[in-house]
Amino acid sequence: MGFFKKAEIDKNYDIEKSQLGSGNFAVVKLATYKGPEKSGVPLKKGDKVAVKQIDKAKVEDMNDITREIEIMQNTKHPNVITLFEIYDEPKRMSLVMELVTGGELFDRIVAKSQYTEKEAADCMKQLCTALAYLHSQNVVHRDLKPENILYAAAEDDPSGHGNLIKVADFGLARVVSGSTVMKTACGTPGYVAPEILKNKGYDSGKVDIWSAGVILYILLCGFPPFYEEELPALFDQILHARYDFPSPWWDNISPDAKNLVKAMLTLDPLKRISADDVLSHPWIKGGAPDTELEGAKASLKKYQASRKLKKAALGIIAQNRISAMAAQMKELQVGGDGK
Repeated sequence: MGFFKKAEIDKNYDIEKSQLGSGNFAVVKLATYKGPEKSGVPLKKGDKVAVKQIDKAKVEDMNDITREIEIMQNTKHPNVITLFEIYDEPKRMSLVMELVTGGELFDRIVAKSQYTEKEAADCMKQLCTALAYLHSQNVVHRDLKPENILYAAAEDDPSGHGNLIKVADFGLARVVSGSTVMKTACGTPGYVAPEILKNKGYDSGKVDIWSAGVILYILLCGFPPFYEEELPALFDQILHARYDFPSPWWDNISPDAKNLVKAMLTLDPLKRISADDVLSHPWIKGGAPDTELEGAKASLKKYQASRKLKKAALGIIAQNRISAMAAQMKELQVGGDGK
């Protein structure tokens, strides 16, 4: 359908030198669309976009990337970042994507003057609306984490999209990190589903529900359910779903909220709740109380600060060690059959 263009991206976009973000294989830059207006790309001259430039030399298998992109071009949903077009050049591939300016989910919560269970429920509703759509399209995100949950615009933006959540980077997480199952979890082992750690495969969207369950837990109390510093101990916690609701942080959280966390952090993927089931849960459908989560906000502020500090240092270490640990776990058959 002409989605992949062999032309140079600079012909249609002015790309700024400064970076919006970067990773091992790519950088993200702000760009302005120069035109022309054309069918298939809903952009006008002067529109701002984000351009993710992938260094082909750093990607193991470009065929994986093109297959994933072909899925992404058919993915259209208000809670999912839109991929407009691709420029395929000899040394790089540029993904032209919707620009979102509202920042990360956790940063927004920390900045709020007040924060309630009802707001946490709204976040989860939007996230699982996106996941229900993706899973209906047979797309599994595989690397859901706080950095990939963004707000479309600032809270007071005149567009009215200040509270609209967008899921980013779906479908690319696995392929750009390499072809093995474990590498999907690079740098974010605390969010990874137990079946991924056991190398049992993850063609089911239930891996995303586990990750969303970890995020929900943090939204409610401000710290993660699985927290061991050393990877072997962390993996052991996850493989046995060993978490609790410690006092005093969980004392005032509603029973329905705890019930949903348990349903999402269920070890057996066959028994784990689906995205559609989350959306029909009483807590999501309007049952969440207006209880102030002041303690969660304070804890989350500390968690965010430490997470960002560790991210740069631990990223490379985790990337190398997580694959080795997975091989070791598989060999030892840790966790039994997971039932």
